[in-house]
Amino acid sequence: MTTHTQGHPAADPAVSRWIRRFHPAPQAPVRLLCLPHAGGSASAYYALSKALAPQVEVLAVQYPGRQDRRQEPLLDSIDALREGLAEELAPWRDRPLALFGHSMGAVLAYEVARTLCGDAGAPPVHLFVSGRGGPEQQVELALDQMDDRAMVTALDDLGGTDMRFLDDEDVLRLVAPAIRSDYRAVRTYRHVPGPPLPCPITALVGDRDAMAPVGVVEPWGAHTSADFRMKVFPGGHFYLAENLGEVQRLVYDRLTGAHSVR
Repeated sequence: MTTHTQGHPAADPAVSRWIRRFHPAPQAPVRLLCLPHAGGSASAYYALSKALAPQVEVLAVQYPGRQDRRQEPLLDSIDALREGLAEELAPWRDRPLALFGHSMGAVLAYEVARTLCGDAGAPPVHLFVSGRGGPEQQVELALDQMDDRAMVTALDDLGGTDMRFLDDEDVLRLVAPAIRSDYRAVRTYRHVPGPPLPCPITALVGDRDAMAPVGVVEPWGAHTSADFRMKVFPGGHFYLAENLGEVQRLVYDRLTGAHSVR
């Protein structure tokens, strides 16, 4: 067995291209793997990581093709993202692992959870799905086939990404390929039926989320044989930024109930 400092893997991104650990918490009894939305990066979870430390250690996923991985090829399918990420998780499973995914990250977290349940390791202890309808929901809008500005306009209309930084054309040129690749992954994803997950699922959604109305979020309950709960927050698709404290408390409370996090 490989020996790691502080009893678990090093935080150096060179050790794990996929995982960023902003606030190491060597005494935390549970880890939370956080998966970003389409076009997003690991830094989307910096604030949540800070809020949950040191009781919960957050591992934020960095998809290829963006920020410090911008030179790597993009992966434009949920299956390819799932396979790449699942291969990197073995060193991080020495403690109970929960998953939290927002939008595209929700369905990717679900597929990663299914993979973890099917291997020889311990299954995830909880799945949090945010801003995404159940996995059967298909996204037909071909945003990935539009030019940059048309894609941004369509996303703005849908409330599907944080648009504040995309007014700068230089920034848009840098991030558009990742956004387009992620939305291709979202559009081409097709759920394959299988057994429900053995872990609880908690669904979170904004009450004004045009991309994930409450009615299409409720079907997540069919994908667990354990407890299912849904929490509706005030806000749109990016309700997380406005409700960080309440989201942090909800996650903490759910994980506390399972693992006596103190």
